[in-house]
Formats: sequence, structure tokens, C-alpha cells
Amino acid sequence: MLSSLTRWVSRGAFQALKGTRSCPQLIKTPHIGNQTLAAAPLPFTGGSLGVRQARALDQERLLQIDWDDGSCSFYPFTWLRDNCQCPLCTLQSAQARRLLMSDLDVHTGMDQVQLMDNKVSITWPDQHSSEFDPDWLKKRCFSSEARQALQEELFLNEREYWDSGLEIPTADFQEVLHDDKAALAWLEALRRIGIVYLRGAPAEKGQVARLSQRIGYLRLTFYGHTWQVQDKPKANNVAYTSGELSLHTDYPALHHPPGVQFLHCVCQAEQGGESEVVDGFHMAEQLRREDPEAFNILSSLRVDFTDSGSDYCDFSVQSKNHIIDVDSDGRVVRINYNNATRDSVLDVPLHQVQLFYSSLKAFVELLSRPEHVFTYRMEPGDLVTFDNWRLLHGRKSYLSRGQNTRHLEGAYLDWDEVMSRLRILRKTVRGDS
Repeated sequence: MLSSLTRWVSRGAFQALKGTRSCPQLIKTPHIGNQTLAAAPLPFTGGSLGVRQARALDQERLLQIDWDDGSCSFYPFTWLRDNCQCPLCTLQSAQARRLLMSDLDVHTGMDQVQLMDNKVSITWPDQHSSEFDPDWLKKRCFSSEARQALQEELFLNEREYWDSGLEIPTADFQEVLHDDKAALAWLEALRRIGIVYLRGAPAEKGQVARLSQRIGYLRLTFYGHTWQVQDKPKANNVAYTSGELSLHTDYPALHHPPGVQFLHCVCQAEQGGESEVVDGFHMAEQLRREDPEAFNILSSLRVDFTDSGSDYCDFSVQSKNHIIDVDSDGRVVRINYNNATRDSVLDVPLHQVQLFYSSLKAFVELLSRPEHVFTYRMEPGDLVTFDNWRLLHGRKSYLSRGQNTRHLEGAYLDWDEVMSRLRILRKTVRGDS
């Protein structure tokens, strides 16, 4: 089975796959196109900083902290009072705020500020006292640089784009299940690159559920906690046929589609059935550069999607989603596209209908260019994990032969659960605060 992967796993990764399991780690390939892969760097904290001086700026209602390294930070009085860390204001066991908004004076002043035992001690007009650790304050500095660094630490928004030259990060299934370092490397690469390949799972049902327990729990959908991708009579989904599947994301018919998908190969077809993936974020950014009008149309018009049938239960779902979702900063955060479930209902002004079709056609043609699509063939025991908000995936048609035909088991998770486990593993493995 190793030899079948040599055409898409780098030589270094191939040798590591054959090595011992005494040092579990994610096997990182040397490059994606022109980009070098490396372990995700930890945010630079600069270590513990001492406070040289703390003083209240009463007119501006700001606390100024001068640090030993010569920098300074400013903190609004209201924010400091709102985030008092004392037991009356914060439930320490849950790190949850107890102070009610109705009890917060949003125009509070500050009676006194002093340095005590290397902590910033504040006395408020009602004589309530607050103490703040310098490292805690420094991390929450309101400068644009500090805010950006903290957001990156919390959400790991850095992405590495790729094309058909992708060399998939690969890890051992058993090591991911049982070793925290391997699990952390897996999830960091999943977040950064969007796809990680796991090898060595038993070629039997139940492995996606086992893997989900490493994170938390599965996302239940109308197709169940897990689902079997096979050629089925009277299929209630185009995936349950032996035909070609065009590039798509799963479940845009939901307003909140699943964030992460697992697919485990139980049995592969004798002929056909190769998998295809493309980096949707990369292609959306390329569309923005090459055809700004098409990008604006697809990121501004909400398109109807629909899905109905009976599986785990009867269902009839309807959603309106942008094909390309962007956040308030214009950054692409999700692709919503499945041609099979795109509804005939098109709630678009008449004069924009042709613009919509032309824009969608331009995006799909960009996605489908051979230089952008990575193709691979799964073998029994292989399990692929990928970002369903970022990657579009497809399948080539295959020859279906009765019971011994292509069989994948799939499951979903939400990014909230995945990111929760990633943060916990960073604390466990690296001691992140």
C-alpha cells in the first residue's frame, strides 16, 4: 500500500511513513508550489514584562502603562472595571464574568492606581479594588499590532495556499489517536493547509467516529452522525451513485454548513473513483484579482440552496448563502457551492441574473483548471480530513460491482469543536497561556 502513494507523498514523507513510531509527529512535506511548509509558529509574547510606571489619565479616562522595554499601552477605565478579576466580579472556576452589565458604571473614574507586588492595583470610586497581572494586561493591549497578534493566536487565521502541486501533510492514524503532539500537529495543519491525510486506520466502519472522539463529538445532520458513500439504488444524494461528482462543498443548503469533513476508505473501486480537491480560498482570491466584478457578484448576492428527502429522518432544508462569504475586513471565510443542491429558485433582481451566471461560470472554470486541482486515490484504511468551508472536493466516476464496490464512510464536525481541541492541545503540549 505504501508504493501506491509515492506519486503524491514527498520522498521525505514516504521515508518517515516507513519509519518507527517512537517519535509520533505530523509528516510535513517540503513545499506547496513555491511555499515552504513548516510547523505553525507560536505567537511571540516576549516573555514576562515588568511595569515601569502606571498612571491614570483622568480626562481621557485611560490607564497608561509604561513597560520596561520602553513601550506603553493604554486601557480604558470602563474596560478595566468590566474585567476585574476578583472573586466578586469573576467566577474563577469558569473564568466567567459575574459582574452584571446593569451594575457597571460605563463612565467610571479611577481613585487610585499603584504597583504592588508587580501587579497593577486599582481602587475605584466606590472603593472596590482590582488587581491585574502585567502579562495579562500586555496580552490585551489595544494597539492594532497587539490585537492582531492575539486574534491570530486565538483563531489561527493564517492560511497556506496550494494548487495541483500539493504534497499532502500525512500522519499516522494511531498516533493521532493516542499522542497529543501528533494530534496537535494534525489539527494545526488542517487549519493552516485545509487537508491532512491519515494512514493506517482499520479498513472497517467506525473509524471516523473514533477519530471524532479525539476532538469531541460529531455533527449530526439529516444523513446521520456518520454516513456511507456507496452506489445505492434510489439514491437520495448524488454522492450515493457511481457517477462523477463535480467540485463542491458539502451542505450549503444549511445556513451553517459543517466545517470539517472526515472520509474513510473502507473499500475502493477496481476502476475509477479518484478524489479531487481544490483550494477554494486560493481560487476566490485569484478570482478577486482576475475578475473583480465576478468576485463582487458572488460575494454580495445570496443564492438559494435546497435539499429534501429521507435518511436519518425526513428533511426539507432551504438556505440563502453567498457563494463566496467574506468577513467585515473582506477576507474570504467560507465557500458555499454545490451545483446539485443549488435551487431553481433564484431570488436575484432580473437585471443581475445574467451577471450571476457569468460570474459563477467564471469561478467554476477557475476552480476546474487542471493546474489548480489535486487528484489522489484513496486505498482501504486511508482517512482524509479536510476543511469543508475552504476546500471544494469531487470524485471521478467508478465501476460499481455489487457488494465489493467503492465504500467510504463520512462524518462532519464543526470548526468550533475542532478549534476548541486545538487550543487545549496547544496548552497541553506547548504550555500556551
